[in-house]
Amino acid sequence: MTPGLAFFYGGLARSKNVGATIMHSFIAIGVVSVVWVLWGYTLAFGGDVGGFIGNLDYLGLAGVSAFESTLGYTISDQTFMIFQAMFAIITPALITGAFAERMKFSTFLVFIVLWVTIVYAPVAHWVWGGGWLGELGALDFAGGTVVHINSGIAALAAALIFGRRLGFKREPMEPHNIPFVVLGAGLLWFGWFGFNAGSALAADGTAVNAFVVTNTAAGAGAVTWTLMSWIFGTKPSVVGAASGAVAGLVAITPAAGFVGPIPAIIIGLGAGILCYGAVQLLVKLNVDDALAVCGVHGVGGTWGALATGLFVGIGFSSFGDLAGAASRGEQILAQLIGIGATVVWAFVTTAIILYVLKATMGLRVSKEEEEAGLDVSQHAERAYRF
Repeated sequence: MTPGLAFFYGGLARSKNVGATIMHSFIAIGVVSVVWVLWGYTLAFGGDVGGFIGNLDYLGLAGVSAFESTLGYTISDQTFMIFQAMFAIITPALITGAFAERMKFSTFLVFIVLWVTIVYAPVAHWVWGGGWLGELGALDFAGGTVVHINSGIAALAAALIFGRRLGFKREPMEPHNIPFVVLGAGLLWFGWFGFNAGSALAADGTAVNAFVVTNTAAGAGAVTWTLMSWIFGTKPSVVGAASGAVAGLVAITPAAGFVGPIPAIIIGLGAGILCYGAVQLLVKLNVDDALAVCGVHGVGGTWGALATGLFVGIGFSSFGDLAGAASRGEQILAQLIGIGATVVWAFVTTAIILYVLKATMGLRVSKEEEEAGLDVSQHAERAYRF
């Protein structure tokens, strides 16, 4: 999925920054893969410490068996660990769209290590690792809060702290390669079946339902965003169709194991409308979230987390009418608490990390480097040679 994100983001960037934009996603695979094995996994899924963080029992994957399960799943502990690595990798990669075309690569490497450790691992523990949100009953099947709200709100903090790109709203900044955008969206759409259906941790009916509703919501999101761009922008947008599919995928993620196909259509429709509106609003507010991370992932993840409470058990009865809550109102309240806690944590901790890095290493490239493009200034390579 993360290489798919690289193409999606790379196509949305300008041609002088496409290599650097792709590199952000690609190097995230390398950096987070190492961090996850050394300490990330144990902080997220080690023994609970006060409902907030995991202990260090699994430091360096100590005691994480490739053959046995001590966590009660049908798969081995190490299988679960590497599946969870996928979420840990793509989440910080998603944030990079907010500061695309202006971040120093050296600072980015430090940022990604700190963010996975300080921001991502605790939230993953809260929801999936035995922490307080899971105990509260907040539902997140495959990452609505852990991945999408977390990254989307972090992206908003980053966009505000980095400031606008040179020439924002004065120079053309349209996507340089629409086929890349569609290729990336297609890879993400396909990869999302593993993202969501795989979260059943078994080849069973829950996985099948998650597969079906994932595809359904993505389709509804693609159609809705296309219609929105046609109505409000006079032409049906190709980039809009790709963005709408991703918005639908984002929104169905927390609900994929809890709702049936009809709620999935509603969730996809809502994502197409809400995320389209959010992206337009941020532009009007002069917030330069370069590749629309907050609008798609922050807003889409929030809608999906809320919709999980609204529709849980409808059309898919494996979990009954509700998932352990005495009433739908209680479930919605649990979802709102999960949303609120993640929003506050992601925004505040990301802002602290960025301000510290700004004071020590600097966040942005120089004006001359930004004008030349990050491909040349940060990597001494050109994506295209004509």
